[in-house]
Amino acid sequence: MSLEVKNIVKKYGEKTVVNNISFSMKEPGVYALLGTNGAGKTTTIRIILGMLSRDNGEVLWNGKQLDVIETNIGYLAEERGLYPKYTLMDQLLYFAKLKKVPNQEAKKRIKYWAERLEVEEYIYPKAVKNKKPKSMNADQLSKGNQQKIQLMAALISDPELIILDEPLSGLDPVNADLFKTIIREEIDKGKYLIMSSHQMATIEEFCTDITILNRGNAVLSGNLNDIKKSYGRVNMHVRCEEDIEGIISRFDFAQVSKNASEYEIKVKSEEQAMQFLSEIVSQKINVIKFELREPSLHEIFVEKVGTSHEE
Repeated sequence: MSLEVKNIVKKYGEKTVVNNISFSMKEPGVYALLGTNGAGKTTTIRIILGMLSRDNGEVLWNGKQLDVIETNIGYLAEERGLYPKYTLMDQLLYFAKLKKVPNQEAKKRIKYWAERLEVEEYIYPKAVKNKKPKSMNADQLSKGNQQKIQLMAALISDPELIILDEPLSGLDPVNADLFKTIIREEIDKGKYLIMSSHQMATIEEFCTDITILNRGNAVLSGNLNDIKKSYGRVNMHVRCEEDIEGIISRFDFAQVSKNASEYEIKVKSEEQAMQFLSEIVSQKINVIKFELREPSLHEIFVEKVGTSHEE
């Protein structure tokens, strides 16, 4: 299987909100769409899902035009997508029916995911005064638990292609870890996932390939490891027992900053970093920490969109 998004364009009047965006997934894994608010991420996702028309381009699944009715797709939207005054059970059965999951099988899957996501008490409440218990309504749940129900709805059909728009939004650390575990399980099953998130650490944890969008344009696209390697190991972190301000001042570093305990220095090359370390050692200064690494995705993201976004 494969997914290809080719030169999709979306305009509203004279304004182009998605401009010739292309990316592909030739094998299972996670592809990340990144960008500031209004960059075009959600619009791109909605075009892939057929929720929005496109002015140009195409979306192919296994070499053919993606048919969202025939293709088994799971979608977790950034916005809350539940009906507030309907019971959780009725809604989950409805979503399962839309995906052609037989009723009895749907009930088994709801039971499994309710246990897995720790929301049994809301879907299967205990009887009170011999009255038949009824599943809670969506508006009786916290935002985090609503997010769990929406993830259930996205996964109930055991989809081949899963699209997660800000999946960890509004979750506490414990439930964020639970979601991450489930995402890893879906990856291990050989699923294709598209993920949009503002949490760069999460993207680095899961995604092999990325596209960074800025005002509807792709400003960086490719394999995340290759992108980071292209920058080189230019981020140096140093902590010493003695003061090293004098040594730092003798080097023409690209950037120097200091937090509570260590220096964060942008070097021009690995050679410059090694010269600096040699100078420290030659003066018999005790080095507590010396780390030289590639830039983080957060730093790359800020470099690519930070200035233009401020404008």
